[in-house]
Amino acid sequence: MKFKFDWFLKGMLAAVALAFVWPGPGAQGGWLHPELLNKLGIALVFFLNGLGLSLASLRHGALRWQVHLLIQASTFLLFPLLGWGLLKLSGSWLSPDLQTGFFYLCALPSTVSSSVALTVAARGNVPVALFNATLSSLIGVLLTPLWMAWILGRGGVDFALAPVIRDLLLWLLLPLVLGQLSRPLLGAWAARNKAKIQLADRLTILTLVYTSFSDSVQQGVWSHYGLPVLAETLVGTGALFFLMLALVRLFSQWLGLPLEERIAAIFCGSKKTLASGVPMAHLIFGAHPALGLILLPIMIYHPLQLAVGGVLAQNWSAGESGK
Repeated sequence: MKFKFDWFLKGMLAAVALAFVWPGPGAQGGWLHPELLNKLGIALVFFLNGLGLSLASLRHGALRWQVHLLIQASTFLLFPLLGWGLLKLSGSWLSPDLQTGFFYLCALPSTVSSSVALTVAARGNVPVALFNATLSSLIGVLLTPLWMAWILGRGGVDFALAPVIRDLLLWLLLPLVLGQLSRPLLGAWAARNKAKIQLADRLTILTLVYTSFSDSVQQGVWSHYGLPVLAETLVGTGALFFLMLALVRLFSQWLGLPLEERIAAIFCGSKKTLASGVPMAHLIFGAHPALGLILLPIMIYHPLQLAVGGVLAQNWSAGESGK
């Protein structure tokens, strides 16, 4: 499974470029009305996720508690602690908004589709990957904003947690539940139109990326930063990814997990979701003028994890590594 620079990654670059060239429509007060469009887009993304989520298929992977504990602890404990350590080491080297972006990356849940797809390609334990990727998405609705409230509170930022939780429940969890409840009626249709649903999901996320960067451009955030910010983000995301990859692999070997479960643990425990991360950022940070900068680490982390994951999956499938 080789890394492909697919249309979605190209679309992200195009959305960012469009925001720099023509930010007006997507900025606050623009004719796209992002304050409403973003919330409707978030609801659509998570309704479609709920519609495609088969809880019955998770039962096969639910009993392997050791690997579940490793994956969820890696995602929601080890990763945020590494992020906190990065902020301590960086000091004033990173701007406060970029520091927030790095910690937000670390506090996000794991991916669903790419973790499972890579586990399939690597001949790992697919039920374990499916169970943990899905569980991570559900846990993240609560733990991600709690981690952000903690880190921002330590920095003296007044973070109103209750409205964030309310918005997450209303615009994220409720559509997810409604999508799940709609499966008896729409499940067969969703299965037949999976490609169209994925297209709608990805186009909605690209719209959210555009509005995020539009507001940052309109507010003049990027006039204070240049190529050094991009270089810092590349170095920081690379360090986090490869360190987590090594740590999850080490812990999975220490626990004596079989190879198939180690593969699932490494893919699920080292990945972070862009698909949920962009919508959640709009709910957590609202109309923050530096939202585009906050999202930069996860936008760079996403193609990195796909590229390296594709190489690892190919090697494991061929029996060349992980033994």
